[in-house]
Amino acid sequence: MNEPLKIGLAGLGTVGCGVIRMLDQNNGEDIARKLGRPLKVTAVCARDKNKDRGVDISGYSWFNTPEELAKSGDIDVYVELTGGTDGPALEATKIALKRGLDVVTANKAMLAVHSTVLAKLAEENGCALLFEAAVAGGIPIVKSIKESLSGNSIQRVYGILNGTCNYMMTAMQNEGKPFDEILKAAQDEGYAEADPSFDVGGIDAAHKLALLTTLSFGTETSFDDIYIEGIEKITPEDIKAADDLGYRIKLLGVALKTDEGIEQRVHPTLVPSESAIGQVSGVTNCVCVDGDYVGKVMQVGPGAGEGPTASSVVGDLIETARIDKSANVKKTVFSMPVDKLAPYQRAPLKAHEGGYYVRLNLSDRPGTFAAVATRMAEFGISLESIVQRSHGTETDEKVDAAGVAAAPVVIITHDTTEQAVSEALKAIEEDGHIVGQPNMIRIERL
Repeated sequence: MNEPLKIGLAGLGTVGCGVIRMLDQNNGEDIARKLGRPLKVTAVCARDKNKDRGVDISGYSWFNTPEELAKSGDIDVYVELTGGTDGPALEATKIALKRGLDVVTANKAMLAVHSTVLAKLAEENGCALLFEAAVAGGIPIVKSIKESLSGNSIQRVYGILNGTCNYMMTAMQNEGKPFDEILKAAQDEGYAEADPSFDVGGIDAAHKLALLTTLSFGTETSFDDIYIEGIEKITPEDIKAADDLGYRIKLLGVALKTDEGIEQRVHPTLVPSESAIGQVSGVTNCVCVDGDYVGKVMQVGPGAGEGPTASSVVGDLIETARIDKSANVKKTVFSMPVDKLAPYQRAPLKAHEGGYYVRLNLSDRPGTFAAVATRMAEFGISLESIVQRSHGTETDEKVDAAGVAAAPVVIITHDTTEQAVSEALKAIEEDGHIVGQPNMIRIERL
């Protein structure tokens, strides 16, 4: 059997310990038989050497910082699992790549901002930069787009990219409890962090979408050009109204190639209840790709957790073990060499077309519905339905400036633009018909 692939593992959290268990305790022998060489963790680093992590690290060389580990002469591949956009994670990754070491990472935040620079370093130094674990946990979507679907012209990639949000939306659907209560339950179950802003605010999903965009469309990564809206404003009333109308609300990441450029957005979305993506529940992730020849491809699976994410990390390690560097074949990080990626051109989000769900509180007096419909028509908006809802806990006390009670109303539009809906709502508000702030949610055509 050939010499082992020596692995330097930076980060001994949930995923890092999962990698150790997978290689040293469970599947290591089977992997070695498949490869003809073992994968061997030889060096690690973390913040606390003495912390009990449930795995034995006494046989590994210990380094105090990721940078020191990346400089080690006793590793063949550097695994970045410490997290963070910049700082030690970025510096250590650059050190490893400049040394010609293959790098495997689950660090989506770092790649979403710095992937173009890191990919250039990897290609200049003849090494691999692999990141299957950074997007959708255990779903092999990176390899699918980069390899199996690479002959297609991809027009759209979208999906449920954050398990915490999907868990919370499913719980709100099933239990009818408000956002704050469901968030607390998600934290108690370990699905949401003490500071959940990256998850519920849509940032985590946006990191993943940035990478899917580059893989799918061959454009430079541009995280800053993603429109991001979280699920904080979603209420049980929205969930119930959507359900009555035949929809589910999901936090979707959507990237679309248009004539005006690339549209990237993360936001709550109404999808048909009976659609495949509408049926994805709990912490599960789902990624859909629309290709010109293959059609629509959907992959569903666990999006986070020790096992699924460690599985993707080890899959990338197996790929590095199979690379024959003596063949002098250039390894690309994305679907094409980094110098062939097109400059990112952002499509104006205001031009986004589709149906919209609007929940608002209208002054409950004669002529209000007609006035609203007239205003919508003035902005070229055709209404599919306008329904008065029963008063829920959120709207019991609503009254307008004249003391007239407000009625909760849900409007569904036919395809229109976000700009038209926003301007129409502003006009309706100026007319004095709206009490409080309306909630607008896009309806995605699947």
